[in-house]
Amino acid sequence: MPTATPTPVQLRRPAALSAAEVDALNALFEAAHPTEIIRWATGTFGDELCLTTSFSDTLLIDLAVAVDPDIEVVFLDTGLHFAETLATLRRAMVRYELNLRVERPDPDAPDLFEVGTEACCASRKVAPLERALAGRRAWLSGLRRDDHVGRSHTPIIQVDRRGLVKVNPLAAWPAAEADAYVAEHGIVLNPLLAEGFGSVGCWPCTELPTPGSDARSGRWADSAKTECGIHL
Repeated sequence: MPTATPTPVQLRRPAALSAAEVDALNALFEAAHPTEIIRWATGTFGDELCLTTSFSDTLLIDLAVAVDPDIEVVFLDTGLHFAETLATLRRAMVRYELNLRVERPDPDAPDLFEVGTEACCASRKVAPLERALAGRRAWLSGLRRDDHVGRSHTPIIQVDRRGLVKVNPLAAWPAAEADAYVAEHGIVLNPLLAEGFGSVGCWPCTELPTPGSDARSGRWADSAKTECGIHL
């Protein structure tokens, strides 16, 4: 009697954290120093964790490499960055000897001038990030609640739309404490910050912010857009 061929079983990776665990971790870390949060993330996820940065500054990098010098640092090179941003990357490489991964858009990816803002961000930031996060369980981002009113409720720990754990160690860090750390440790800053830019993105979509406005008001000015899509 012929042996039946077993039916393949598609194994689904269980969610990294339950909703109850996310809530408990957010309560635990609300008043914690970012280093404590990063230690938890590296201890929990090991080499399945990476860090993303836009090189507006190297604050998150400085904190993370002090915990794990080999953590993979992901930079999305859209092809439309300011020269100052690329110079900041080079300074960071010299200082930290980063385990850097640069993700670029497809060679034929459309840009802002061809397809408009939304499609440009989708092809030059969102798609490359998807590639960078493939095979990961978690990632560190530099989101802060004081960046913009739309980020004012940013959790420290969340599960993103991919089912990955997204860790925002700087989210609840008081600005005065973060600024003191930057000064004390000589954090590498994008030179555009000294010129008044509160948030640095791609050059076609970044302007000097309106005086007295939030840090991100110069991004996609004169439009309702506030995010590129990688944090949605």
